[in-house]
Amino acid sequence: MSQVTSAHGNAGGDRDGSGLPPVPSIPLADDLALAAASDHSIGALVKDATTHLSTLVRAEVELAKSEVTGEIKKGLRGSIFFIIALVVLLYSSFFLFFALAELLADVGLVRSAAFGIVFAAMLLFAGLFGFLGYRKVKAIRAPKRTIDTMRDNAAVLSRRGEHSD
Repeated sequence: MSQVTSAHGNAGGDRDGSGLPPVPSIPLADDLALAAASDHSIGALVKDATTHLSTLVRAEVELAKSEVTGEIKKGLRGSIFFIIALVVLLYSSFFLFFALAELLADVGLVRSAAFGIVFAAMLLFAGLFGFLGYRKVKAIRAPKRTIDTMRDNAAVLSRRGEHSD
């Protein structure tokens, strides 16, 4: 079987403007294979089917990877705007806390005590959200089921190759 590097026949993989890398594909008709089809044994046909299936699975995985990579890049580009908005919000929060301290001072507290209370409240909230974030990050685990199934698949495929004809 001849290796086709792209369904578009393009080494760069960008002729259609998708920006996706070339993926292996199975030719729909192979003239040499059709001419020699009558000469193949069952074992050779099974070998060809296995090779085509393997190429098909690899092509599907490569396609999924390239699509997911493209979507992640779009998401990252879009998240830049959220990051900018968050930075502006954080800088704006300074004025909120300043106004809160001035409000406490107007209520009758000494100005330095009002600012101290606002500062202590900010530290308390920062500590609380830091703790919650730590708990969430600590809860991240490896994809155990995926790892187990991949090990099982590898074991089955390696045992399949040990049989002799």
